[in-house]
Amino acid sequence: MFSQKKIKLESKTEQLAIINQFSLSLLHITKLDELFNYVTREVVSKLGFVDCVIYLTDHSGTMLQEVAAMGVGYNQESNVALDDAAALAERDPYQIGVSQIPITEGISGYVARSQQAFVSGDVSQEARYVADSRPALSELCVPLVYENKTLGVIDCEHPERDYFTESHVQILSTVAHLLSAKIYQLRTLAHLTATVTQLNEAQKLEQSLLKIANITYGSKQVEQFYDELYQIICAFLPADNFFIGLYDTTQDTLEIDFLIEAGIKCDAHHKVSKDQLKDTASYYLLTSGQSLLCDENSFAEHIRSGHFTLVGRAPKSWLGVPFQVNDNVKGVIVTQSYHDEFSYNSHHQSILTYISRQVAMAIDRQLSRKALEHRALHDELTGLANRYLLIEHMKHAILCLHRQANSQLHALLYLDFDRFKSINDSLGHDVGDRFLIAICGLIKTCIRKTDTFARLGGDEFAIFMENVQSKQQVAIAIERIILALSKPIQIDSHTLQASTSIGVAFTESEHDKALELLQQADAAMYEAKSSGRGQIRYFNNAMRKKLKRQADIENDLQHGIKNQEFELYYQPIFSLNDPKVVSFEALVRWHHPSNGLVPPSEFIPVAEQTGQIMELDLHLLRLAAKQLYAWHCQGMRTRITVNVSSRHFASLDFVKYIHQLYDDYDLTAGALSLEITESGLIENLNLATKIIKGLEPLGVRLYLDDFGTGYSALGYLHQLPIHVLKIDKSFVDQLTNRSNPLVDAILSLARSLELDVVAEGIENPKQWALLKRKGCQYGQGYLVSKPLAKDDAYRFYHDYQHEDLMV
Repeated sequence: MFSQKKIKLESKTEQLAIINQFSLSLLHITKLDELFNYVTREVVSKLGFVDCVIYLTDHSGTMLQEVAAMGVGYNQESNVALDDAAALAERDPYQIGVSQIPITEGISGYVARSQQAFVSGDVSQEARYVADSRPALSELCVPLVYENKTLGVIDCEHPERDYFTESHVQILSTVAHLLSAKIYQLRTLAHLTATVTQLNEAQKLEQSLLKIANITYGSKQVEQFYDELYQIICAFLPADNFFIGLYDTTQDTLEIDFLIEAGIKCDAHHKVSKDQLKDTASYYLLTSGQSLLCDENSFAEHIRSGHFTLVGRAPKSWLGVPFQVNDNVKGVIVTQSYHDEFSYNSHHQSILTYISRQVAMAIDRQLSRKALEHRALHDELTGLANRYLLIEHMKHAILCLHRQANSQLHALLYLDFDRFKSINDSLGHDVGDRFLIAICGLIKTCIRKTDTFARLGGDEFAIFMENVQSKQQVAIAIERIILALSKPIQIDSHTLQASTSIGVAFTESEHDKALELLQQADAAMYEAKSSGRGQIRYFNNAMRKKLKRQADIENDLQHGIKNQEFELYYQPIFSLNDPKVVSFEALVRWHHPSNGLVPPSEFIPVAEQTGQIMELDLHLLRLAAKQLYAWHCQGMRTRITVNVSSRHFASLDFVKYIHQLYDDYDLTAGALSLEITESGLIENLNLATKIIKGLEPLGVRLYLDDFGTGYSALGYLHQLPIHVLKIDKSFVDQLTNRSNPLVDAILSLARSLELDVVAEGIENPKQWALLKRKGCQYGQGYLVSKPLAKDDAYRFYHDYQHEDLMV
């Protein structure tokens, strides 16, 4: 039983003997780790305690960190002498459950804050008590204090109630006093030894200054520059209390960029407002533009003169130098000493002035680099993150999911602003840009500062919400966005209404991929957009299957081109007035080796999205050219039109390719023609016009497909060198016994621009008759023929070329 083994300090003589032994032993210890281990071991073995732990305050002064612990198990056999406690501890290493304690918590934290010893005979009655892995009943904790500064605490616990006596308190407090002095002594000795050694190396000053010049241009990061600079500075002047601050003249704030306190690097980058700054010596430097060297008396004289006020302790010596980075940024370098052993002089002032110029150059380079990096990672118009930065944030956040103690998830919102393109086209890009900026400003007020708001391009944006508690939290954020956008926005004299289609996808596993999350949100957004304006859709299993299907198609497309899996079918285009075939439209079919016939509606959008459409189009154009050559050899002279992506109208290489096809297959003028959607041409109007002009010598006719279903920017139409308008099937379907005003308008426009017109999807004689009566020249549709394989198209052409196709 411990009660039987308790050692009582029966006399002052015994106490003094123990303290004397401590004092003598401490004199010979030169290392902190050795010091802490010695004290804990001696407290356990000499005072009969079952444990002893030393905690020191951390750099910020907010945590107590365990640096040494010694103890014996509560269940040690009773016949083991306490003198053998250290040996037992070595055989059975002692570990504590709480290695760090916030200074605001527990009995240890209370002792550190109050700097008063604390003893309790029953900690179960103490609200402050924090149980360790071995709960105790008695606790004795004394502070480690030197020059009114708390260094830490010595904490001892015991499983018996009312174990610790007043004698214990007295002797442990004395030990703490000796230990505090020794800690400060060893720390100070370490700093002074290094400083004296460096100061004695005056011959290295020139080399140090050269090093500063080198790192000014060699350091890639300003933090690295500061660290290396500080190491050099410490070689020739004490800088235990040192900082570099940058003053933004536009915001009147000083940001502490680098900070050393009591020789310890501290967290920097906190900002000080002008109101907090204006009465300090640093602000006096900034406004005067002159360096300042002060001893204790001259510093006090400046205070009396009202130049600045005292903040914190009065320094024994103070040296500060201002510097100018650019028109908007100034800076200060300040070092101060609180010890009589050292004071700065004019030599140090000259050195620091030289250093300040190097710092100014390094910061200027860093600011320029940051500006370039910001431009590389942000959208120039809105200042939002760009796609790359968004994905990097997503990758990092997804990887961190496994560290989350609570079940949390991330959400990605994919936004597409409705009708933004039409605003750009009708009101101009300046109004469109300012409208976009205004929308982004409204959305920013609806999301958290921790959310990443990014522009993906054009009118597509994304919001990445990290660590949301539930999907309902995301739904509430979306409601705020929709409400904010429901109010009209005034741009100059234009009152504009914003709305957005939103797709949402979630991730809660560290194994998910950022790009896949982006694809999922994108897929959900397109589902929302296809449902009408201002809709919201959440990614689901049906969309997942669709994405899987699209991914499979993407993987198989390249293989399909290589292995000739694509085939062209040909649908006749016929004259409505003189019924006969005048040309064919080539329509692609994919004979997939595993999935059978894959319709164009499934693989063309995927190819367009991935960019594979470029290679596919060129492949199909060559197939069409080969077929024209084969038919020509069989005596069949006709024309084929091929649908191509608007991407081709962004490069003059496309002109060279078409010319090469005409040469390779000896095509007659106009035999191979092109179809393109109107939006594709409008997006690249100037270059598209050059490309079309480049095709004119070949007689290539340009068909404007699905006219009236897209943007229909009539202001551009007269500028485009097109030849044929195609009326979309959706308009032809509406032709029964009555006219369609839109069809009439297209036909009237075509007449005024001297363009031919082809009506798509003619399926009954009434449609034929109405279109013919309205002046439409050509048509195609199932009434005459479905798309045909090449041999069937050849027979159809010869069998019906001069026959009445209405029969």
